[in-house]
Amino acid sequence: MLFLTDRCPVGCAHCSVDSRGDSPTITDFELVDEIVEAICTRSERQLVGISGGEPFVERRGLAYASEQVVEAGKDLVVYTSGVWATRPETQPWIRDVLRRCSCVFLSTDAFHEEKIQNARFVRAAHAIAEEGVWIVVQVLDIPRMVDKAEVLLREAFGERYTEFAEVHLIPPLPYGRGAVVFMRTKHTPGRAFGPCGAVAAPVIRYDGLVSACCNENVLMGGGPEQLRRRCGSKDELNGAIDDFYSDPLLRSIGGVGPGALTAHPRFADLADEEFTSICELCWKLLRRTESDEEPDRVIQALDLVGRAAP
Repeated sequence: MLFLTDRCPVGCAHCSVDSRGDSPTITDFELVDEIVEAICTRSERQLVGISGGEPFVERRGLAYASEQVVEAGKDLVVYTSGVWATRPETQPWIRDVLRRCSCVFLSTDAFHEEKIQNARFVRAAHAIAEEGVWIVVQVLDIPRMVDKAEVLLREAFGERYTEFAEVHLIPPLPYGRGAVVFMRTKHTPGRAFGPCGAVAAPVIRYDGLVSACCNENVLMGGGPEQLRRRCGSKDELNGAIDDFYSDPLLRSIGGVGPGALTAHPRFADLADEEFTSICELCWKLLRRTESDEEPDRVIQALDLVGRAAP
């Protein structure tokens, strides 16, 4: 994932990264060139996402990055609120970006309504569909908001909207401004957590900060420092990603899962401790190993078990 800008004009009260209209955005385009080049030359990843903030407010960066990703033979996904659909005719540069996408995640919920009125969402959906691109409508897993998303899709495409789009539910995240809106109430014992798929999805911010997973709170400074690197060139970026991919603990969290790691004697007390998310357990595991000077052989063995599993 390329986190292209912190900036977003929508100002949702639940924003998990606290994006605002005056938030930082790209200032060092030479560094962005190196970041995009590094992403494009990594052969182990076929799919590249571009998010923010709102990526369409960063015209130069989005136009360049989307073109380079597609020219490198990779699939492109862009995440947007559709805030750009202000008029009946979509600007040509926006259509160019949409045309390059394999699909577009188009977000909607009650928090968007002040800035993204129904008509704007419908125009955005039409523009994406007109380019032959599949739409994933991303909406909070709250019944009234899901119902509203389906109403908007019917307004855009009629009863056959499933030929153009699907609805993807996401949990409310208590990060950023969302920390004062949402609270997690479900608690799960550590031993019950399975593998984490997010740990294999690095996020690279426009300013060279790279996180080992797609937890937005990590990118914004939360969690253990082991999950972040600051990079100033494509070589440093590639080195950071290689380090994440080769870390036995991170690979075990994504392989056998953090629940299995609680069978390790040094993590045994976490087996029955209750957590509100897999991230909370992951951070505890990482903090217990941050001062290790030698590799933990049990973790290495669990990593091998995870990689050998079908």
